[in-house]
Amino acid sequence: MQTDIETSDDIRHLVDTFYAQVRKDSVIRPHFEEVANINWSLHLPKMYAFWETVLLGKAGYKGNPMAVHIQLDQKEALTAVHFERWMAIWHETLHTNFKGPNTDKALKQAQAIQALMQHKIHSFR
Repeated sequence: MQTDIETSDDIRHLVDTFYAQVRKDSVIRPHFEEVANINWSLHLPKMYAFWETVLLGKAGYKGNPMAVHIQLDQKEALTAVHFERWMAIWHETLHTNFKGPNTDKALKQAQAIQALMQHKIHSFR
């Protein structure tokens, strides 16, 4: 039975499962690993903190993801295809592993982030 996202361990499972899929994906993996040169041991804890802040109300995330993505777009364009694939993997990860109000919130927040990020990136081009 699926449960909701309620604990830091749940967040960790969500983020780890999501990025395991990202790292296998032929569409967005290259942007993470070749353009952004992601150091996964640094990136994953930031994502745990981000989603703990968003979903569990825990203070701890410090960062400016918008600025980071604008800089990445200037190196190599982040396209609608990238964002759509990111969202598809996120949606699949959520609904394969969790169910409940925080799961719904995680999807809505990601959709809002996607829309805002695409808008901001286009305005900086």
